[in-house]
Amino acid sequence: MLDVLVRGGTYVSSGAIAGPIVALDLRTMYLNDLTLFGCTAWDEDVFPNLVSYIEADEIHPLVAESFPLEQIAVAQQRFLEKDHVGKFVLVPPLVLDHA
Repeated sequence: MLDVLVRGGTYVSSGAIAGPIVALDLRTMYLNDLTLFGCTAWDEDVFPNLVSYIEADEIHPLVAESFPLEQIAVAQQRFLEKDHVGKFVLVPPLVLDHA
């Protein structure tokens, strides 16, 4: 993932689903002036701020796959395979309001 960052870019991680140990060539980090940042908790205003960027179409979440909610077991199995990049999306069924 670090290879796709622009010079001076930032990589933020808030989890380790692939495991706690990674191979990192430090030259990739320092020759490209990259910043690595770990995050376990956010200030209260961070999530609404992030959503505003998504709604303004300024950033796009990386989606690996989307699944209908009724296929949650399939999504979980794919998640456990750990060969994806991005998030899995579970889509709830459409509920029509007939009021």
